[in-house]
Amino acid sequence: MENIIQKIKDLNIGKVEESISIAKHTTYRVGGTALGLVFPRNVACLVKLIRFLQLENISYKVIGNGSNLLFSDDFYDGILIQLSELDSIEFFGRNKVRVGAGYSLIKLCVMAAKKGYTGLEFASGIPGSVGGSVFMNAGAYKSDMGYVVERVKVLTPDLKIIYLENKEMNFHYRTSFLQRHPNYICLEVILQLHKGRRDAIEEVMRERRQRRIDSQPLEYPSAGSVFRNPEGNFAGKLIEDVGLKGKRIGGAMISEKHANFIVNYDHATASDIKQLIDLAHEKVFKQYGISMKVEQEFVNWK
Repeated sequence: MENIIQKIKDLNIGKVEESISIAKHTTYRVGGTALGLVFPRNVACLVKLIRFLQLENISYKVIGNGSNLLFSDDFYDGILIQLSELDSIEFFGRNKVRVGAGYSLIKLCVMAAKKGYTGLEFASGIPGSVGGSVFMNAGAYKSDMGYVVERVKVLTPDLKIIYLENKEMNFHYRTSFLQRHPNYICLEVILQLHKGRRDAIEEVMRERRQRRIDSQPLEYPSAGSVFRNPEGNFAGKLIEDVGLKGKRIGGAMISEKHANFIVNYDHATASDIKQLIDLAHEKVFKQYGISMKVEQEFVNWK
């Protein structure tokens, strides 16, 4: 293990941390340890790292801000990659913005609003990276990234850099080309926004922020909505209707505020959370015949 980490450090590609706690890098605040965590300085460094990992046959995972992931409690025998150094941003042309995959989505929304650009208000409370939001096609308030993304710069599995246009990204409800092809890595995004009134944009964002505070359990670690809303229904309502609101397993709880959130309220393990997800899925299917689709990604589960 030390030999691999030292070899990565010798590549001189950015900050390298050894034997890290996954819990510190995911919003659920759960998970085991990982072999290492690397913060590549730029795209060239990322390519150099992945080429090395592929040659050494070492597993790796790009984690963004860790806001939609549930790692198991087991040791992850691989390297986690965080793209927080890919954080460039440029407003240009006719209401366009070019932004690195590691840039904070909330920070982007605030900056766009300050410049009087509308189109991102729906995302102003989504706590992920730009790359992660494109991967998941994150959305809220009947909008999502698919409405504003013009083009995505990606790294292919054979380490070529290509551009995918909006149609090629195949955005649909909480999914995209990248989710179905996880070995492609989002590097940079070009968004097409529109000019609006700064005061009106910021007022919408304030109202929605308050709505989130009132309706979501933001005081506890979570990963946002657990299940996608089934067509014509709401996952939270279904979970509440089968009597699971407030249900606890270990230190995890189905939120009493919003039943489509599972929170780490008291030193939960990843297994506690996974058991609640499975229980909610099972009970809703048994009572209503609806197989709810999990919005979050399970990593390193047997």
